[in-house]
Amino acid sequence: MIDHDAQQRSTQPRPRRGRGFLLHKRKRYDIVSARITIQKHIQKIRFTSMKNILRQIQHRRVTYAAIAVMFAASGLGIQQVWADQYQEKIDALNQSNSQNIDNLAQLGAQADSYQDQINKLQAEINALQSQIQANQDKSTQLQQEIVQAEADLEQQREILGHSIKKMYVEGQISTIEMLASSKDLSEFVDKQQYRESVQNKIKTTVDAINELKIQLKAQRDEVEVLLKDLREMQSQLAGQQAEQNRLLSMNQAEQAVLDAQIKENKAKVADLRAQQAAAIAAAARSRDIQIVPSTGNGGYPDRWALAAPDSLLDSWGMYNRECVSYTAYKVWESGRYMPYWGGHGNANQWPGNARRMGIPVDSTPRVGSVAVLYIGVYGHVMYVEAVLEGGSKVLVSQYNWAPYAYNEMILSTAGMEFIHFP
Repeated sequence: MIDHDAQQRSTQPRPRRGRGFLLHKRKRYDIVSARITIQKHIQKIRFTSMKNILRQIQHRRVTYAAIAVMFAASGLGIQQVWADQYQEKIDALNQSNSQNIDNLAQLGAQADSYQDQINKLQAEINALQSQIQANQDKSTQLQQEIVQAEADLEQQREILGHSIKKMYVEGQISTIEMLASSKDLSEFVDKQQYRESVQNKIKTTVDAINELKIQLKAQRDEVEVLLKDLREMQSQLAGQQAEQNRLLSMNQAEQAVLDAQIKENKAKVADLRAQQAAAIAAAARSRDIQIVPSTGNGGYPDRWALAAPDSLLDSWGMYNRECVSYTAYKVWESGRYMPYWGGHGNANQWPGNARRMGIPVDSTPRVGSVAVLYIGVYGHVMYVEAVLEGGSKVLVSQYNWAPYAYNEMILSTAGMEFIHFP
């Protein structure tokens, strides 16, 4: 049989699910049989604060849990309960998958961060490459200008050489001879000034070309230094990018492992559900259970019926698509009062809850009563639609006999209790 109902929780304080819900965490202790044991501890620690009392109760949670089981068995006539091994394994696998999915989402976000960083680094590398290319072009241009300057310099040197040679030849003529060869004094002065002008012009041109060559080489050296720096920066960015790629690769490998685990767990869950269905069928045969063909959801509201199981709390503090939620709704729908039992609403707790509120509980089925079946860890409740064969059998509607689904069935009333809500 499946574990039909999760521990229902109250919204005040915050609702908590009851699978694995320990007694020591409850805000109220309803177990009368535990009072004697608790009183003994109170006497031993009379001057201790209530906080310390609760702490000691927590340390003895196993003892009190055993007392709770003893009380339930003696006070309600509960049969020996047994854990639904299939549902426990299914829940464990689903919980593992839920954690794996959370981890996968975190890894996915981390992978996106790595990829974003890789993209940013690539953009920086590309920008540096553009700068490198521009400076390489500039260096090439400067080198060409240096070559041209050297050619101009060589040309001016040749001109200067010819001029010097000419002036040397002219220099063999004395000033008196130059004066004598001139028509007048003005022509003599012009010849002297021209010779000096040529010398000065050639010297100025050579000096300018030399200065330009020096400047061009200095600029080229600066560009080469800049290129070296840019290449170093590009190399560093490439190293950072390689590290991000390495981390991304590791991340993707972890994601692949989690994906494989999730698929494996899903396969195991499917196999367990098949085994669970077989066990349910076998249990049905042992109790002479007849599943009645049915459709729909028995009037159970779509807002709860169509939502994921155990994802919402109903109006009575019960998880949706559990047997207790459906049964509470059917009682309310019939116009009767359905108490808020969230937080202590397991199916096998309903008879005790009802007795404390003065609601009749007995072994006689009536139409509209709630049938309580003591199976599994949490028990199972159903809504009685018809009484058959003089009360030895009943037709019930229910949720979560088949996992989280609606169905109807006929079964024996042997060992069952019935709650008659007014």
